[in-house]
Amino acid sequence: MKIQIVSGLLLGTLLLTGCASSSVSYEDAQSVETLTRDFGATDLQMIANKMVDDMLSFPPVIEMTQKRRPVLFIDRIKNKTQEHIDTESITDTIQNKLINSGKFRFVDMTSVNAISDQMAYQKKSGMVNQATAVRTGGHIGAEYMLNGNLSSIVKTSGGRSDVYYKFTLKLQNLQTGIVEWTSEKEIRKSAKRPAFGF
Repeated sequence: MKIQIVSGLLLGTLLLTGCASSSVSYEDAQSVETLTRDFGATDLQMIANKMVDDMLSFPPVIEMTQKRRPVLFIDRIKNKTQEHIDTESITDTIQNKLINSGKFRFVDMTSVNAISDQMAYQKKSGMVNQATAVRTGGHIGAEYMLNGNLSSIVKTSGGRSDVYYKFTLKLQNLQTGIVEWTSEKEIRKSAKRPAFGF
């Protein structure tokens, strides 16, 4: 019985040691990632860079940002692909780049409910000194909206598969409804299935 217990412990230790032996290394977050044909980090970076560069170099946008920083908000990007893609990561990167350009300001629509709850707490809870409570009605309205789509076409033949992605983004004037700027980025990726299907 003791031999079986000791053998079991040794086996368990070997299994745990074997599981812990995988190596992990840090890689450059900007390096090209080509593990699969699925949408990945490199695609996100290419899309964000293209959209921001196009928008900041468009003459009417240059003109509208010469003397002031217009206020924008980003609507959720519609994912029309068959993949689960976190489109919020794309818009976060685009927003970060546009803010850091010094040309635009943003209102964050994803935090509206949290802000509303906090303002209600400050006003109604009785626990906040009203001289320091934030007053309602002071938010600045957005002038423009950024919105867009991510779509894909997938083709498979024999052991080869091909995926085409198209990301479209547009800047719309909320007062007039006019689309002031639009751009798109196309990405095509191919993958060959291993001969033995591993």
